Amino acid sequence: MMDNKNLMIAIALSIAVLLGWQFFIVTPQMEKQRQAEVARQQLEAQTQPAPAPGAPTPEGGAAAPGQLPGDQPVPGQAAAPVDREAAIARTPRVAIDTPSISGSINLKGGRLDDVRLKGYHETVDPKSPTIVLFSPAGAPEPYYAEYGVVGDAGSTMPLPTAETVWTVEGNGTLTADTPVTLVYDNGAGLLFRRVYSVDKDYMFTVEQTVENKGGAAVTLYPYGRIARYGTPHTSGYYVLHEGLIGVFGDKGVEEIKYSTLQEDGEIKPAKVDSGWLGITDKYWAATLIPTAGKPFQPRFAFSSAVRDHYQADFLGDAVSVAPGASAKVTDRLFAGAKVVSIVDGYQNDLSIRNFDLLIDWGWFYFITKPMFFLIDFFFNLVGNFGVAILLVTVVIKAVFFPLANKSYVSMSRMKLVQPQMTELRERYKDDKVKQQQALMQLYKEQKINPLSGCLPIVVQIPVFFALYKVLFVTIEMRHAPFFGWIQDLAAPDPTTIFNLFGLIPFTPPSFLMIGVWPLIMGLTMFLQMKLNPTPPDPAQAMVFNWMPVIFTFMLASFPAGLVIYWAWNNTLSVTQQSIIMKRQGVKIELWDNLKALFRRKDAKPKESKPQP
Repeated sequence: MMDNKNLMIAIALSIAVLLGWQFFIVTPQMEKQRQAEVARQQLEAQTQPAPAPGAPTPEGGAAAPGQLPGDQPVPGQAAAPVDREAAIARTPRVAIDTPSISGSINLKGGRLDDVRLKGYHETVDPKSPTIVLFSPAGAPEPYYAEYGVVGDAGSTMPLPTAETVWTVEGNGTLTADTPVTLVYDNGAGLLFRRVYSVDKDYMFTVEQTVENKGGAAVTLYPYGRIARYGTPHTSGYYVLHEGLIGVFGDKGVEEIKYSTLQEDGEIKPAKVDSGWLGITDKYWAATLIPTAGKPFQPRFAFSSAVRDHYQADFLGDAVSVAPGASAKVTDRLFAGAKVVSIVDGYQNDLSIRNFDLLIDWGWFYFITKPMFFLIDFFFNLVGNFGVAILLVTVVIKAVFFPLANKSYVSMSRMKLVQPQMTELRERYKDDKVKQQQALMQLYKEQKINPLSGCLPIVVQIPVFFALYKVLFVTIEMRHAPFFGWIQDLAAPDPTTIFNLFGLIPFTPPSFLMIGVWPLIMGLTMFLQMKLNPTPPDPAQAMVFNWMPVIFTFMLASFPAGLVIYWAWNNTLSVTQQSIIMKRQGVKIELWDNLKALFRRKDAKPKESKPQP
């Protein structure tokens, strides 16, 4: 009895220490770091220095083969940023209007630097602003894509730069049905055309043509790049990659963190003739897709001359244009939401190698992606991702029914022989070796697997992880409602018991956000454990009693869809186990076990003194 009390005191003290450390140490430090980062960004935005004297001129002039222009910050970045809309209004533009995208192409530089995603909003409120993907130079967070050409080292041939103002030829709005053609004449015999087209989703096609009207051949190197200024906020989870990404030839996906590129400065994979590269966020991405079959040199670069600047770019092989001739290079750009069906469609229809890995399915790809397709199948039937998760749980239980059935039958037999187990423990209480041998012989005779109770939980682990990954990384789950207060299955339950689910005007710290669904999950887990035979070891019994509480706190911060799955799975397990126990002739002692928690143990009777 004293040992149990000591164990309870130790557990209580451990939990108190953990909660105290989180509340008084970790949470204040995280808040200080967040405030310091906000202050640093504001100061950086207000006091950005001009480029150092002698630094390479940004965006302008020719570059040597293998060196792109614009590795230094773009013009206008030395000044304090202005509002995004004001930055857009500074330059002439061509509008973009498709079913999925709105924005514009900047005629100054001919770059794609204004993209909004029509189908996605910042919050669950459909009236909230749509998601901004690209923003122009001069805005608080510049992020853009551009294509162009550079010449040989030492060439004096004027080429288009970031300062070049292009002319629109023909149609003035880019739609899914009408491309836009930009024209620039360098006045020295070269006529440049850049044709932008886009489908109904997020794939742009960029066709660059050079017509040589001069008397001498010219050699040009086509390039494409995606530039991003400022280090973006990331989720910071190990299971999700946010940063620079690429596939080069048959070497699989290469993922590079922002911090890694900061340390290395430049990462230059080997030259290849197929693949893609870009920058990915949790739900959005921008990637360059050079024409397959034509060699190109991929590169990732970082600089901080004015502010943090990340770049993914490629440089194509030399293209020679004879007098009176023309040359054309066609590449693609993905800029949009990482919708599974759309990304997979591009991989199949355009033969883009491993493009589906733009979505971070993780190491358990072979489980995670089928899990998504199964959920998506039921969603298309019922129209609710939460209900789809419940139906998938039933399917999973059916698939693993033979294993679970065998496990529960074994557990039921163990409960039937508990009196014999107790008798053996009493008989060999002073000889643990013989006790274990006798118990193992009993298990063998009764065909009992003492580890069978762990099997249902062990089997769930890969399924649990796959579902967690699906909820966490797929945009289909973003802002997907269930019922009632659950309006985003990819976010934690927003309620908490510590303010009586919103009745008290108090916002608890994050580690105390224990919502309704985590409590339901904890309760169902507790009931499931109380169906099982009580472990004879008091320490084990104590662990079993506290495990639902620990899991409730642990899973409270997980996506609500995952907690709903776990609660529903526990409920199905309790039902299944109860039916099997009844068929095996085992008494279901759920209520007896619950009552035993609150029943005081009888005091040890005093020894009576012998009567004279």
